[in-house]
Amino acid sequence: MTIACVGGGPAGLYFALLMKLREPGRDITVFERNTAGSAYGFGVTFGPDGLRELARNDPESARQIREAAFRQPAQVVAIHGGQVRREWDGTYGISRKRLLSILADRAASLGVRVEFGHEVGSAAELPGADLIIASDGVNSQLRLEAGGFQTDVRLGTNKYVWLGTSKVFESFTCPFVRTDSGWLWAYAYGMDDDLSTFIVECTTETWTALGLDELSLEDGLSILEKVFENHLDGHPLLGQAQRGGGAGWQSFRTITNQRWHVGNVVLLGDAAHTTHFTIGQGTTLAIEDAITLADSLQRYPGHQELALESYQKQRQEALLVPQTEARSAARWLENISRYADLEPRQFAALLDARRSPLLPYLPRHLYYRLHQAAERGGALGALRRRAGRQTKALYSRH
Repeated sequence: MTIACVGGGPAGLYFALLMKLREPGRDITVFERNTAGSAYGFGVTFGPDGLRELARNDPESARQIREAAFRQPAQVVAIHGGQVRREWDGTYGISRKRLLSILADRAASLGVRVEFGHEVGSAAELPGADLIIASDGVNSQLRLEAGGFQTDVRLGTNKYVWLGTSKVFESFTCPFVRTDSGWLWAYAYGMDDDLSTFIVECTTETWTALGLDELSLEDGLSILEKVFENHLDGHPLLGQAQRGGGAGWQSFRTITNQRWHVGNVVLLGDAAHTTHFTIGQGTTLAIEDAITLADSLQRYPGHQELALESYQKQRQEALLVPQTEARSAARWLENISRYADLEPRQFAALLDARRSPLLPYLPRHLYYRLHQAAERGGALGALRRRAGRQTKALYSRH
């Protein structure tokens, strides 16, 4: 069987190397439109569970990723001049460019052909492929061209921009800053010894009031550096040139698909689904897609349709909870004014609880007291799990 992976992001590359590991005789090619080493974006994150899953499937690439990753031992929420620090098991930040380099080199060492600078916009360009992996991202051309996936795209109301900075944040830091035009906040985490990712988010009203909708990338960065000057300690913010120009501001698009495969084209990663970046699972979920698809193809040799159906069913079920939590988290941030006047410890607690479907329906201070009780006993945790099971059952019926 000949496999073509269109898109050399984490999902496409990891799937290619896994299939080559398990079935060395497979003819596998990854087509990536960008040149080698020119990946867009700054850092991505993994949790400890994600790293363990990588190690279980390919210890060699997992070792390299772990060695290159920057561990964040705590979360810091900064608001109203105060800071709340919470220790955790650790999130690992890594440069997206470094991650892709590790995966591409590992895939090539196993015999996968990786063709950089080769854009594929249609399955018709790959007549010799028995299976085409559409791992070409949110704007998947293969998904659009093939049709039949029953794609749903929902646009968030907030605006965000993916930046970097030379300040190295040793903990995952969320500074919230009030301006005369409204609130802005950031997600800052180290990705190596020299750089951090710095994602800025705000409501559309704040974005337009500050004039960020009309400013160039450079002028916008100057404004954001002033907004976050107490947290950047004199370090600059770094942007990236955009395809077609522009300053890089976006509205998050939540992608879902009723069908994950049509004919011999199967969706993987962001082409199949997205979850709001505030829950930090995008890369991990894409990797899990790759693992499940490789498992399914190996489990049903010679029965591609059965394998793809199994893959679709497993991943759609696995995504019910994170997609629901991501929608709740995004809505929490779209309604930031409801929570922003709380004192720092209360605000940080409700930020931590942003995935809860219960939070919008309970008074803020009541939920905070429940949260405190949960820290001591676990009653709210049980309530959350029950709500999660009910939500999953509801979505399973549709």
